[in-house]
Amino acid sequence: MTTVSSDPAPPGVSADPAKAVATAPATRTSVRRVAVASCIGTTIEFYDFFIYGTAAALVFPTVFFPALGSTAGTVASFATFAVAFVARPVGAMLFGHYGDRIGRKKTLVSTLLLMGISTLLIGLLPSAATIGVAAPVILVLLRFAQGFAVGGEWAGATLLTAEYAPPGKRGLYAMFPQLGPAIAFILSSGTFLATGAVLGDTNEAFLTWGWRVPFLFSIVLVGIGLYMRLAIEETPVFRANQATRATQADTSSARLPFADAWRHQSKEILLSAGALATLFAFFYMGTAFLTSYGTTTLGFSRPFVLSVGIASAVVFGAAIVVSALYSDRIGRRRVIMASCVAAFVWALALFPILDSGSPAAFAIGMFGTLAIFGIAYGPCGALLPEMFATRYRYTGAGLGYNLAGVLGGAIPPLLAAPLAASFGGIAIGVLLAALAVLSFVCTRALVETKDLTL
Repeated sequence: MTTVSSDPAPPGVSADPAKAVATAPATRTSVRRVAVASCIGTTIEFYDFFIYGTAAALVFPTVFFPALGSTAGTVASFATFAVAFVARPVGAMLFGHYGDRIGRKKTLVSTLLLMGISTLLIGLLPSAATIGVAAPVILVLLRFAQGFAVGGEWAGATLLTAEYAPPGKRGLYAMFPQLGPAIAFILSSGTFLATGAVLGDTNEAFLTWGWRVPFLFSIVLVGIGLYMRLAIEETPVFRANQATRATQADTSSARLPFADAWRHQSKEILLSAGALATLFAFFYMGTAFLTSYGTTTLGFSRPFVLSVGIASAVVFGAAIVVSALYSDRIGRRRVIMASCVAAFVWALALFPILDSGSPAAFAIGMFGTLAIFGIAYGPCGALLPEMFATRYRYTGAGLGYNLAGVLGGAIPPLLAAPLAASFGGIAIGVLLAALAVLSFVCTRALVETKDLTL
């Protein structure tokens, strides 16, 4: 049975969403084209985001924090990684504001340009040996800009597919932008692997200029992404909502989407942030921390660790597909709660497995961590857009998602290295298990959304 969201209908918004959508002008943009464009867009955005995480694990402690030593340099490097997660809610508010006022498409073009320029400038940034303390300061500012861009990217990309998708298939189509991070992780690890292979075992060359190649290459991908995004049209749901406002001469409802989202659905914003906190924690562990842990603590070679990362990204992508499809059948909440239970068990087992020291154990650790992340990540592309009213959907979905990034993506990077140094890896496992409990409780408190009408 299909129902309409019980959230209070804001002034100027039709109480009958199906009727409003029916009045939207015909579109030449197919759902498949939107799905492909969204997937390519998030792939490029997260490629830029991931290469920073890989570089933070492999080279930034030496290039930008050489005076701090190995452990402190790694902590400082991952602190700059965490800066982006703090920036993401700010980006969600700003880009969400314009995404709800002027449209999803125009806003997504802006986020892509900002990410591309920031990543290119990181690739051109001189080292601390060349310009001193200015190097890490500029690095932090550029990383903030990356997080700012991603904060506006995710909600817009998922809204494109969710608002175009036919009823009963939002999990399927909202899966496509969710696949972007898996593909991006393959590309980022592959680019670093190829760069290292070309340079051979000359570590000096890699630290001097080789690490910059993936950052400079991103500008090519940004050009492809812009072409794809400019080729699609605004979503029918947003255009119908705009037409309704214009017909009823309503101007107040679009002025401050953040205030409206917080006034009407602050509970949903906070619960979704808690529900997805574990998702971000496992995302960070699988894509950044374990890369550092494998090369420094466990002593594996850089090519081996990157190769395992590529293979684990395939597992990650498969988990996204399966969980997104199941969320259309059994509901978003059930799938995410299952991932929380798996996360709790896996968090306590992960570091005892890794610390056995074998290459196979490291591969199992990577595969399991990213598979659990993928199970949670698949449904949330449909879940968050379904939770919020159209007039502040971009803002509400973006805030919930990116506040989860602060809980799960900013705190663990700051605590993981000191915890491991003081108490061993099991302390990180306890931290992850506590986040899994929080996410389970918050997910259980959410209302199932798969049958709601956008």
